[in-house]
Amino acid sequence: MSSREDDTLAQAAVDALTGQLALAPKPGLPDPRDLTARTTRRDHRALRWSAKALAPGLAAMAASARRSGDITPGLRAELGAIGRCTEHSVGLAGGGHRGALWTLGLLVAAAASGPRPGARDVLTVAKRIAAHPDRRAPLRPSRGSSVSAKYGAAGARGEAKAGFPHVRRALDALATARSAGATEAEARLDALLTVMSTLQDTELLYTAGPMGLRHVQAGARGVLEAGGAATTGGAQALAALDADLHARAWSPRGSAGLLAGALFLDSLPVDSTGS
Repeated sequence: MSSREDDTLAQAAVDALTGQLALAPKPGLPDPRDLTARTTRRDHRALRWSAKALAPGLAAMAASARRSGDITPGLRAELGAIGRCTEHSVGLAGGGHRGALWTLGLLVAAAASGPRPGARDVLTVAKRIAAHPDRRAPLRPSRGSSVSAKYGAAGARGEAKAGFPHVRRALDALATARSAGATEAEARLDALLTVMSTLQDTELLYTAGPMGLRHVQAGARGVLEAGGAATTGGAQALAALDADLHARAWSPRGSAGLLAGALFLDSLPVDSTGS
């Protein structure tokens, strides 16, 4: 794999993230209707701009994995160091995307680590990378890890160590919705709701507690049970959930990052996915 291919993988990941940002209505999440951050407190235009700042770091992660040739503790430490530098760059560009950077960074590195891996293969390799501890990580726990410890939630690291089961679920939901005749936007919204319906989102646990998390999960399941975004009943349920979460200022950001990971894997060429 060449440096040009590393750049291509990085750009595909950024495109997946901006594709996630472009979806609407996303319950409790920034979308194009919220240009001035009146409800989500995250300016959509600023998030689209700062997403571009991920590209150099993601390309560096791909190059690191390609050079390594094997999944080692050293590779994990190098990816972590690149990730922290990238977080700083994104912060200078406006901030956001921390969860998406974790997911996309692992997936991009996994995709670059071998010859034309398939989507499911990428998830398996990402799991192997995440299994190694980052020995250079700051000792102070992050908010997400603190919430995970408090409530026993898997969190972002647990999701990765399990092989990103919710990314797999999102990929399956995309395929199911498309085969049923949904538009691409509707299929992506159904994939987001599928993740929301079961994910133990640490952002929601922090802001809304276990009861709030269950409320959001039930709301997402309700949309899917009503037929999903492609049906009249599902669209009405989605609009109601969207209004509810915006009114409560509850944001399922973990689900958004995992959807971006699924969209990245979905963008790989057909002959590279093996799925």
